[in-house]
Amino acid sequence: MEATTERIIAPHAELAESGVQWPGIALVTPVFNSGKYIEQTIRSVLAQGYPNLEYYIVDGGSTDGAIEVIRKYEGAISGWSSEPDKGMYDAINKGFARTRGEIMGWISATDQLHIGGLSVVGSIFRDFPEVEWITARRTVFNEQGAMTRVDPLMRWSRFRFLLGGSNRHIQQESTFWRRSLWEKAGARVDAAWRYASDFELWVRFFRHAQLYTVDSLIGGFREHRDSDSLQQAERFNARCDAIAREELKAGRGGWLMDKFLGMSAAMQKVPKVRYFWYTGKKYLLRGLYEIPGPDWPPMIRCDRFTQDWKLVK
Repeated sequence: MEATTERIIAPHAELAESGVQWPGIALVTPVFNSGKYIEQTIRSVLAQGYPNLEYYIVDGGSTDGAIEVIRKYEGAISGWSSEPDKGMYDAINKGFARTRGEIMGWISATDQLHIGGLSVVGSIFRDFPEVEWITARRTVFNEQGAMTRVDPLMRWSRFRFLLGGSNRHIQQESTFWRRSLWEKAGARVDAAWRYASDFELWVRFFRHAQLYTVDSLIGGFREHRDSDSLQQAERFNARCDAIAREELKAGRGGWLMDKFLGMSAAMQKVPKVRYFWYTGKKYLLRGLYEIPGPDWPPMIRCDRFTQDWKLVK
């Protein structure tokens, strides 16, 4: 193993020496021509020093030097492959099929984990057997990899999530789940689309389990000029609306979504009321998430005195 890799792992090696039983985490990174960022992503994972980690990298046939970076760290990861695929979500499915870890998540080749993020994940799933999936505070890195934003803490219920408009984006980089939930929800990410398939996966997860919000930092999204989610934001949001509408129609409440979207489209066409509707809608949707209700699951927060994770209503 190269000395460079040893230095990366060393900062949190005490996790392996603590004698604590850590649940297995299966983490996948899909890569395609992300040579500019992939090293920071890999280093953010290896720096966790998590003792029970399967880290698998799936490359789609990069030609920009990304494979050379992966080879540099192949002695410190569980495995990697490079072959043509049908896009990011196809690569994620391939990676998960080659892992066995009880806890699952993925981190894209441009994004990063926060220091200690996997110890947060492992601790919570170890201590709370009733928790099937979690998400933490949404955070953003700039193109150079510096953190530039930490969003307010948000909580989701299934119905609020489906009706949530622009506030419904659960940050994938901060979201982890049990393999048992993955299997109940179909054991796949929808690879037929280039974007918003994480949203569609959350919809299926919500059919089976509550989402618990963790008051901590786990992972973050890098804003950069080549990002599909930024370039295709309008299409992304339109597909999310369509998925949510179909899910609501399959149960109850689809008419609410149709009425709300129809009213929104009508208001956008009237210049004198467009601004007021947009502003009012923003506060309406914010209230959808901030007003407490019986549908909220508890939040998970670290006790500042005992350092234990606790469920907080």
